[in-house]
Amino acid sequence: MLGARGFAARGAMQATAGVGPRGNDGKGASAMLGLVESAIERLEEAVEQETAALQSRTTFDLKEFNDRKSRGLLELTRAMRLIDGTAPDARLITRLASLRAKLDINSAVLRLHLDAVHEISSAMAEAIRAADSDGTYSRPLGGRGR
Repeated sequence: MLGARGFAARGAMQATAGVGPRGNDGKGASAMLGLVESAIERLEEAVEQETAALQSRTTFDLKEFNDRKSRGLLELTRAMRLIDGTAPDARLITRLASLRAKLDINSAVLRLHLDAVHEISSAMAEAIRAADSDGTYSRPLGGRGR
């Protein structure tokens, strides 16, 4: 459900694109495609920057990138609604395929990062358990238990 800000944003996008509240009135098809392409560009930029930051292994704010990608997806979804029902544009299909490829790379890099975080946290948890243990309930080291 859209709040007041959502309706205002949608109305502004429709006014810019020449679309009425009930859909495409035939005007501004180029402007609508421009809105979609702008949304794709911003989303691609956020995805590329996050991928580069992950690959550089430097410290950065993952939440900021997540927020940017979420806003970009929302913006793209809203812009795509404006062109719903129109014939597919070859240039737009190419741009969406490019975005998909960048998202696939980003997903693979994120998976690698999460796997590394899991491995490190598991090693740390095991080290903490070993440090907390007094050996009472562990097996003898000589391998000759009773």
